[in-house]
Amino acid sequence: MEESVTGVWDLVVGLVTSYGLSVIGAIVILIVGFMVAGWVKAAVTKALSKVQKVDETLRTFFASLAYYAVVVFTVVAVLAQFGIETTSFIAVLGAAGLAIGLALQGTLSNVAAGVMLLLFRPFKIGDYIEGGGLAGTVKSITLFVTELATPDNVQIIAPNSQLWGSAIKNYSFHATRRVDLAIGIAYEDEIDRALAACLDEVNKDSRVHADPAPMAAVTDLGDSSVNLVVRIWCNAADYWGLKFDMTKNLKNRMDVENISIPYPQRMVHTITSAAAE
Repeated sequence: MEESVTGVWDLVVGLVTSYGLSVIGAIVILIVGFMVAGWVKAAVTKALSKVQKVDETLRTFFASLAYYAVVVFTVVAVLAQFGIETTSFIAVLGAAGLAIGLALQGTLSNVAAGVMLLLFRPFKIGDYIEGGGLAGTVKSITLFVTELATPDNVQIIAPNSQLWGSAIKNYSFHATRRVDLAIGIAYEDEIDRALAACLDEVNKDSRVHADPAPMAAVTDLGDSSVNLVVRIWCNAADYWGLKFDMTKNLKNRMDVENISIPYPQRMVHTITSAAAE
C-alpha cells in the first residue's frame, strides 16, 4: 500500500516538475489573452461608434469578430506552451473553416450582403423600397435578412443577398415626388380648354408644389382619344393621397366643363359583294 502511495506521489511530483511552469504560463496567457480580447472589443466598439455610417449591428459584429480573433490566437499560444505543434493545428482550423464556409456559403453570402447594406445604407427602416422582385416598407435590417411589410401589412422576410444582388428602388429616399395623371378627351373637345381646366384644378390643392410648377400637355393621339398628362410635384408622404384625390377631382372637373372622356371605339366597315347579295 505504501509503495502504491509513493508511486502516485512520485508521479504527481514528476508531472508538477515537468509541466508546472507550463501550466502557470498557460494560465497567465489565458488571463492576459482574455483581458486583451476585452480591450480590443471595447476599442473597436468605441472607434466605430464615431463613424456615423456604421450601424449598431455592424459595430457589434466587428467588435465580436475582433474579440474572437484574439481568443483564437490566445488558445494557439496556450497549446504552444505545452509543446503542441500549432502549425498542424492551424492547418486543421483552416481546413475546417473552409469546409464550414462551403457548407454555409449561402448564409455567408447573406452576411456579406447584410454588411454591405448596413454600411452603404441604400435604404433605412421606414423606407418603401422595391428590389429582388419584392416591394414593401422596411421594418428591420439584420446581418442575415431584411424584414419588409407590404401595403396590406403582409410580412416579407427577404435574404439580404436577394436585395443586394439586384437593383433597388427607394421610393422614400427623396423628400418630393412627381405625380403623373393621364386623361383622355374626345377629338371634338377643345384641347386648350381641357389643359387650362386641369391646371386650374390642381392649383387648388395645397399639397401641390408651386416649384416645379404643375404642367399639362398632350402626350399622343390615341385610337379614340386625345391623351393628356398632368404632372405635379408634392411631398413624398402626400403622393398616394394626392394621386387618388386628384384623379377624382379631374374627372369631376371634366364633367363640369362638358369635356368627355371617351370609351375606346373602333369603326368596322362591312363590304358586301354582289355574289353574296
